[in-house]
Amino acid sequence: MTGRLEIPGPLGQRPHRVRASFVRGVRPLAGLAGEVSVRALDLFLSLAGLALLSPFLLARAAAGRLRTGRFLDREPRVGRFRTPFDELAFAGPMPGRRLAVLLNVLRGDMAFAGPRSLAPGEASTVAPSAAIRFQVRPGLVSPHLLRKRTGVAYESEADLDSEFVYGETLKKDVGLLARSVPAALLGSAPPRDAPPEFRLFGIRIVNTTMDEALEWIVGRAGASRPSTMAFVNPDCLNIAWRDPAYREVLLGAERVLPDGIGIHLACRMLGTPLMANVNGTDLFPRLCQRIAGTGLSIYLFGARPGIAAAAGEAMQRLHPELKVAGARDGFFPLGETPRVIQEINASGASILLVAMGAPRQEQWLASHAAELKPPVRMGVGGLFDFYSGRIPRAPVWMREIGLEWVYRLLQEPGRMWRRYIIGNPLFLFRVWKESRKAGSAEAG
Repeated sequence: MTGRLEIPGPLGQRPHRVRASFVRGVRPLAGLAGEVSVRALDLFLSLAGLALLSPFLLARAAAGRLRTGRFLDREPRVGRFRTPFDELAFAGPMPGRRLAVLLNVLRGDMAFAGPRSLAPGEASTVAPSAAIRFQVRPGLVSPHLLRKRTGVAYESEADLDSEFVYGETLKKDVGLLARSVPAALLGSAPPRDAPPEFRLFGIRIVNTTMDEALEWIVGRAGASRPSTMAFVNPDCLNIAWRDPAYREVLLGAERVLPDGIGIHLACRMLGTPLMANVNGTDLFPRLCQRIAGTGLSIYLFGARPGIAAAAGEAMQRLHPELKVAGARDGFFPLGETPRVIQEINASGASILLVAMGAPRQEQWLASHAAELKPPVRMGVGGLFDFYSGRIPRAPVWMREIGLEWVYRLLQEPGRMWRRYIIGNPLFLFRVWKESRKAGSAEAG
C-alpha cells in the first residue's frame, strides 16, 4: 500500500507531505543504497567506539562482575519489525553503564539514530497510526529526545518519529548525531518531577508545556476577567534586576513563561527541571492554529508600519479560518494613545499581542490595563518581524540545540552583541550568585 502522508512541519512551520510506503521490510524514502549506508555508519561507529574504549569497557565489565556476579544487565525491548531483543548495560551502578549498547548497535538490534527504544508494555500501546516507527531500528539518539533536552519538543513523539522514518537519510542521521552533542551540553535531561513553578530573581515563572500554555490562553480568552501573560529571557531578567518598575510589572502578571536556552541553563544551575522553552515566537503559530475557527480572535499591535498586518496575513494564509480582528504598528504620538486603545477595544479581539520590546510592551499593558478590553494580553517582542518575513528565523537545527541566539547575533551584531555577549554571562553569574546566597541561608 502506498499513499501520501502529511507530517507536521518542524517547530510550527507549514506541514509537508511525503510519499509513504507501508510494505513490511521496506524503509520509506530509503532505498537499498540508503539502507546500506546507514547501517555502514552504525557498524563503523560501534566498532570504532568498542576499539577505542576497549580497556575501559573490559575494566567496567570486570568491575560489574565483581560487584554483582554478572557482566551485563539486560532490559527487554522491542526493535525493528517488533522483534524482541535485550538492551544491554554493564552491571552495577558505576559510571559507563550504557556503553554496553555499542554491542546492540554492532549486532543490529539498535542504531545510533532512530526512535527511542521501547519496553514491550509501552510498545503494545503504540497507536496504529504511529506504528511506522517499527520500520527502523530504535536509536541511541532520537529526534524527540534531542528536542526535549533543549525544551523545544512541541510536537508529539509519534509525529517526530514518523517525520524521522519518512525522511531518514545518511546525511540526516549524521546531522542528528552531531546536534546531540551540543544539545547534551546546553540542555538537560527530560524533566520528570518538575515543580509547577520556580523563581529567578524573585520572579515567579510557570513551569509548563506548550500545550498547557495554549489551553490556558484559550480558556482565559473566553473569560470576563482580564489576564496578562509575559515571556522572560535572560535579557528581560537582567532588566528586571536593575529596573524596579519592570520588576513590579512582572510580579503582577498572571503568568510569566520561560523563554530561551539561558533559562534552561539557569534551571540546571539551580537543580530545577524545566518542562519546556515556552517562548512567544514558537507559541504564536500554534495559538493561531488552535483558535482558528473557534470564534476567538487576535489583535496584532506593534513593530514597524506594515509588519503586524503582514504577520497576520501570513497566519491567515496558513489557517484561513483564523480571525484577525485588527493590526497596527507601534509608532504613534503619545497623545494618540486613547484613540489606539479605542481601536483595539472596538475590534472585539479576544487576545491582544503587543510587540514593542521588553520592558516597554509589558509596562504599556500595565499602564493601560484598566482601559483595555481584550481578555488576554501579552507582550511578544519581535515575533511579528519573523512571521512577516522581515527577519528570517534561525534554521531548525540551530533551534534544536539552543543556538538561536547565535543566529540573531550574526544577523544584527551591532544591536545584539551587548545582550548576548555581555548579558547572557552576566545573567548566569547572577543566578549562580543568588543560588549560593540561598544555599548559605539554608545552611545557616
